[in-house]
Amino acid sequence: MSNRFVMPRRVEFVDTDMAGIVHFTAFFRYMETAEHEMFRSLGLSLVGEGHGPRLGWPRVCCGFDFLKALRFGDEVEVYIGVAQIGGTSITYEAEIVRNGEVVARGYSTSACCEVGPGTQIKAVPIPAEVSEKLKQYLISESQTRGKESRKNIEECSA
Repeated sequence: MSNRFVMPRRVEFVDTDMAGIVHFTAFFRYMETAEHEMFRSLGLSLVGEGHGPRLGWPRVCCGFDFLKALRFGDEVEVYIGVAQIGGTSITYEAEIVRNGEVVARGYSTSACCEVGPGTQIKAVPIPAEVSEKLKQYLISESQTRGKESRKNIEECSA
């Protein structure tokens, strides 16, 4: 899992469902929180405030494969890496790991967009500073989820 940002996390009660296991939506929050922390670690923000138009990163495609159940109090690590940097989008891959065992794998593609009150959301090129800094977490194809993942990435990027 080299070239990935890692964020420790403990499963909270609010993350669980009536069966006492983590609800599937929590895995998406774990991945998104890791993405935010990765950006922060690089001195970047997902809410681009600057002198020009405001940038945002809406999701255009995402998914998870659930391999094992998590329960309240479990301690996990969320690994996230950059699978692909396109002209206007970034695709991440994440693994949720408990005691060295992968319990879930996910992916998410976000588009770099100009956003703001009263404006139409439109995709724009990823700023060079962002692309350059994220390359530190670029993962090789051999580290990704494989052919199925590449298919998902290609579909998301289309």
